[in-house]
Amino acid sequence: MTVELKSNNTSSSPLSQDVKKLGNILGEVLRYHGGEELLDTVEKIRKLSIDLRSNFNNEGYEVLKNEISSLKPPLRQQVIRAFSIYFQLVNIAEQNHRIRRRREYQLQDDHIIQPKSLEGAVLSLKEHAIPEDTIQDVLDTLSLELIITAHPTESTKRTVLEIQKRIASILKQSDSTLLTKKERKELEESLINEVTTLWQTDELRHRKPTVMDEVRNGLYYFDQTLFEVLPDIHQELEDSLKEKFPGQEWKVPNILQFGSWIGGDRDGNPNVTPEITWQTLEAQRNLVLKKYKEAIVELMKRISHSTTRVDASIKLRKSVRKEEALIPDDKKWVMEDEIYRRKFAIILERLRQIGKSEIGYKQSNELLHDLVIIQQSLKKHQPSERELKNINRLIRQVQLFGFHLATLDIRNHSGEHEAAITEIFQKVKLAENYASLPENEKLKVLESVLKDPRPVLLSHEDYTKETQEILKAFKMIKDAHLEFGTRAIEVYLISMTEAASDLLEVLVLAKEFGLYRLHPDGSIESQINIAPLLETVDDLVAGPKIMETLFKMDVYRDHLNELGNHQEIMLGYSDGSKDGGTLTANWKLYKAQQEIHEMARKYAIHLKFFHGRGGSLGRGGGPLHRSILSQPKETLGDGVKITEQGEVLSSRYLVTDIAQRSLEQAVATLLTAAAHVSQESEEGHVREKAWENAIEEISDTSLIKYQSLVFQDQDFLTYFKQATPLMELGALNIGSRPMSRKKSQRFEDLRAIPWVFAWTQSRQLFPAWYAAGTGLNSFASKSAENLELLQQMYKKWPFFRSTIDNLQMALMKADMTAAKKYTELVEDQSIAARIFGEIHKEYNLTKEILLKITDDRELLDRNPNIQESVKRRNPYVDPLSFLQVELISKLREDDEAGEEVLTEVLLTINGIAAGLRNTG
Repeated sequence: MTVELKSNNTSSSPLSQDVKKLGNILGEVLRYHGGEELLDTVEKIRKLSIDLRSNFNNEGYEVLKNEISSLKPPLRQQVIRAFSIYFQLVNIAEQNHRIRRRREYQLQDDHIIQPKSLEGAVLSLKEHAIPEDTIQDVLDTLSLELIITAHPTESTKRTVLEIQKRIASILKQSDSTLLTKKERKELEESLINEVTTLWQTDELRHRKPTVMDEVRNGLYYFDQTLFEVLPDIHQELEDSLKEKFPGQEWKVPNILQFGSWIGGDRDGNPNVTPEITWQTLEAQRNLVLKKYKEAIVELMKRISHSTTRVDASIKLRKSVRKEEALIPDDKKWVMEDEIYRRKFAIILERLRQIGKSEIGYKQSNELLHDLVIIQQSLKKHQPSERELKNINRLIRQVQLFGFHLATLDIRNHSGEHEAAITEIFQKVKLAENYASLPENEKLKVLESVLKDPRPVLLSHEDYTKETQEILKAFKMIKDAHLEFGTRAIEVYLISMTEAASDLLEVLVLAKEFGLYRLHPDGSIESQINIAPLLETVDDLVAGPKIMETLFKMDVYRDHLNELGNHQEIMLGYSDGSKDGGTLTANWKLYKAQQEIHEMARKYAIHLKFFHGRGGSLGRGGGPLHRSILSQPKETLGDGVKITEQGEVLSSRYLVTDIAQRSLEQAVATLLTAAAHVSQESEEGHVREKAWENAIEEISDTSLIKYQSLVFQDQDFLTYFKQATPLMELGALNIGSRPMSRKKSQRFEDLRAIPWVFAWTQSRQLFPAWYAAGTGLNSFASKSAENLELLQQMYKKWPFFRSTIDNLQMALMKADMTAAKKYTELVEDQSIAARIFGEIHKEYNLTKEILLKITDDRELLDRNPNIQESVKRRNPYVDPLSFLQVELISKLREDDEAGEEVLTEVLLTINGIAAGLRNTG
């Protein structure tokens, strides 16, 4: 009998068929490379895991444990890889199914529209009789910025991502009903070849990525999908508006944009130097210029119009005559009557000469001007607006990406600025020890410097190396503005902001390099937004007071006035959750937004909240559109900025169709929510005082529960370090930053990313749910009315619903049976038993109260697609967890265990990350 690795799902759905097909192909690949022994072993472990999932018993547990323990190299590594690659294939199949569902909706008649689509959003506005003028006003102020970050937790190599993308493309092509027998056979052969290549490719990085490696990885998504998808989203929205509201002249501004931290995030990463940031800006410009050149060449092929057939505009003719004189003869278009191609040839040469000669464009607006001349001329003789979509697309791309591609945020730690200011002020006798001054004294001395046009800096050589690095960063920003334009770097972020002085220190440093200028006549110039990052629970609580202190200061208001009275504020989800637990952190974040927004209104300041969400649930992760909807209703019109991190990049932006769907969901959600708010509609935005009082009480109880274990139990940190693969993660080479902000073993200095990653690997997902159950249950158990109130909050309050749904997701992905296995790694088993017992008890309590609140039988009953996905995966994750514990135990007990065992540990880490679709 032939034994095959296959899906446990016997459904005849297209998704199940894809999973089964890929599983069977993988089975054949295993047979070819490892013979029947490998396939039989994998199949035996697979069946044991499935049986144990459906009917847990100690006997079956011991059989599976012994089967896994008996594995020896090289078979052991092959088994690990088999399950790991299976997850990669399942992930691809699920993505393809999302694409398939989207196409099915698009093939339906007008009465069936996909939820959270752009068409559905516009139709919703029409059905709710929101006036056209109101919609246009909302569009004019709407802003969604997505920022790819400098600390990716993407554990998958780019080479592997390329293979995955090709497999996804083959699956998509296979869905066509018009394929011939020959074509279908060729696709099947290609699929087998790609799965074989995946098996034969080394999935591990053998060196830590450099910052420029990370930059290139980030640029990959711009190159492959985002450059094309972003203009398409805007065009689709404009088309839907024209269709549903005919007769109105619609203009959709650039409401959706991408930025980056990669190469600009200096916080705790000594590898991000000013020189590296400059190289990043050059790499971004090189890519966007390459994309423009490709687009121009394509337009030259298409727009072959001749002046013997059409009448081009006088403005176009004049510009061609004038500019052709500037470029070499061998770069000119030779056919004189092909006026558009002559203009495109000029544009192409000017793009090539950027940064090389005077012919080159100095600013992207010059390119935009040339393209608009072409557009306006084409309108004179084109019978349909549709024919202009190619040139319109390029105009939109230039508006979106300029010559900088993506705005690069700069981030550094508040302590770095304070140290530099302390040294600078000491040398010029402004303060002997600035850092030791009380906050009010700091503000006075900083204000006096900002009100004085004279500089305070001496020559750079007079300062320590650390201060010189800070000064070089600000000089680099000024130089970047001159070279790449002010859009290249717009925001300077201050991590661990604790006081108003943290922002004024940066403004002083900006003043020294002309980013902020006070002229002798009293006029002000300011070219940099300074944004605080509020991270810890204490900082979130203090946030409103910090910002009000600044808004009351004339010198800071003058700075803001030059920026249109716009203030950006970043909210950190990672450290707040690590500090106080996920439920408390999310409520404090929500409350801080409410309070800061209300306070800013008194000073006529427009806010933009920047949500520093991670990809994982423990760091504020979850579906992008749900993240938007869960914000306070009054903040949605201010603009939304969100980080896109780690595995989120590949899961959302590797494949064009998935990128399109993810982004349309986000834009559609933001548009409908903001439009309803503008109409003072309560739909989707109900929030009652009783609900806020309830969550405040729940949060307080949850915080006490969380901190009593994490900070007050002296054995907790020992348990965490030993019962998770924390120490082994450093060898995975997934990011350029150190795991701790300082070379320290203190919990406070541990980054949130390895904190979450380690808990995810051990199947406990502790940061994503712990202590929430105690808070919720304590409130609900006080009265039947309290439980009814929580049920009402879940039905009607998007913030609470999102919080509860994310808790459900975390519990669904967590597994206490598998997690218990990791306790074997703890040296003191009494510590393991006690702390794991506490975690397990809280897990059961949380699950019980969540089901009461949602009034469901099982977790995620209202999200059957996600529920089924998790159920499909869990039996296959279990063997990897068993293997991981076995291997980590060998590695820790025997210093001579060798490179092979470490490699196998890292392979299990990759496999579990793929299986749970979450890292850190």
